[in-house]
Amino acid sequence: MSKKTPAPVLRSTELPESEQVLLLVDVINPMQFPTARDLLPHAHAAAQCIARLKQRLTRQGVATIYANDNYGTWHSQFGDILAACQELPDERGDIARLLTPAPEDLVILKPQHSAFHSTPLQHLLGRMKTRKLVIVGWAADMCVMLTATDARMQGHEVWVPRDCVAAETPERWNRAIGQLEEVFECSVRQAVRPTARRASNARANPK
Repeated sequence: MSKKTPAPVLRSTELPESEQVLLLVDVINPMQFPTARDLLPHAHAAAQCIARLKQRLTRQGVATIYANDNYGTWHSQFGDILAACQELPDERGDIARLLTPAPEDLVILKPQHSAFHSTPLQHLLGRMKTRKLVIVGWAADMCVMLTATDARMQGHEVWVPRDCVAAETPERWNRAIGQLEEVFECSVRQAVRPTARRASNARANPK
């Protein structure tokens, strides 16, 4: 009589309680759209600030969630998208490598612009007892904006650090930041001091 192979045991992982959550929107991104060249340098600069902010918040015990578009690749998992982006040349690969999720970070894939639309995000935040969201990523006037406004409608306190979001033009960035602050009452204070940002950029772009 042949010996049966025991079925694998699925272990559930408890979600961490985190009053505040860092939400990264579309930062793992191949940027394969017509106006990507306009967004890319701004996103690369913002990524330096996001990395510093993420390190600081992680030390404080703040949980991180990546909300990422799947870019139409419905048969792919996030790991496939991440690996493909990490292999890209220029700033696209730099951003993916700089902002690679840590093993403890949570990841959700979103089919539309807002990270709340048709995703389990609100359920996760409820389970984690989250009240405050720090939303970073791109684009400031599209996916970040819609995610932040949905978060406000769900009753969350929202901080969108102005130096951790990017848009295709300075005009679009300014309009988005203005609306987030004045209309939706989000904090838009910057996350990284200018002196620290200059030092970070110098290390990333040595002469």
